[in-house]
Amino acid sequence: MTRSQTRPRRQAIAEMLGLLGLLMAGGLLAGQGGQTLARTLTGIGNGPTLAQGPRTRPVDPPTLPPRSDGMAALDRNLITAASIGDAELVNRLLAAGASMQAVDERGRSALLASVYNRRNEVARALILAGADVNRKDGESNSPFLVAAATGQIDIVRLALSHGADPRSTDRYDGTALIAASQHGNVEIVKLLLKAGLSVDHVNQLGWTALLEAVVLGDGSARYEEVVQLLLDAGADANLADREGVTPTRHARERGYKTMVRMLMRARGH
Repeated sequence: MTRSQTRPRRQAIAEMLGLLGLLMAGGLLAGQGGQTLARTLTGIGNGPTLAQGPRTRPVDPPTLPPRSDGMAALDRNLITAASIGDAELVNRLLAAGASMQAVDERGRSALLASVYNRRNEVARALILAGADVNRKDGESNSPFLVAAATGQIDIVRLALSHGADPRSTDRYDGTALIAASQHGNVEIVKLLLKAGLSVDHVNQLGWTALLEAVVLGDGSARYEEVVQLLLDAGADANLADREGVTPTRHARERGYKTMVRMLMRARGH
């Protein structure tokens, strides 16, 4: 045999031995413990996963607190139904056990959501069903206060007959009367004055209902009527703001001549 023939035979023998070694190694991987490498990596059946490491004992998942969105689905649906004015769905949800006392992430109950969105039919039904007319949201607004500020007189009247607190105030310590006066809601001002709300209550801004009607109003006829109603109810025409400016002076600076005359008749200066 020549030297050139020996090298190919040796090379062939080496290749055969290498292939035999690969086959034996594969047999060991498949045979030990009855598991294949694929099974170990993928965790088929009860085998451990790559993240679990050696198979000693099953690894329990970490214990997490129960997930809570702060309210049940029924309650959340009730608030949504109230906000869009779906009276039939509101009744169905109440019958299914939804709570009228539940609030959303802004602190709004179903009743408050209906008042914010002027869904009077739903608001009336909820009040008659016992919803809390004084329950405030995260901005310290209650159904009673919002209804007074937005001119929803039927809801104000119903709230007063169902336990609305006339001393209740918003985040600026303003009463329903101050809010109604600010927005020129004449009929609601009349209603609240009859209910006995304090006519000279001063909020955190240093303003009374009379000051707000003059300063934040537009001087139109409805604001003139509000001013007269407050004066007739005994509002102090000289109760000034924090800068010492009286309602009369505010009216004069804005050119509200009729208001100036009203205030002067009440001895305002």
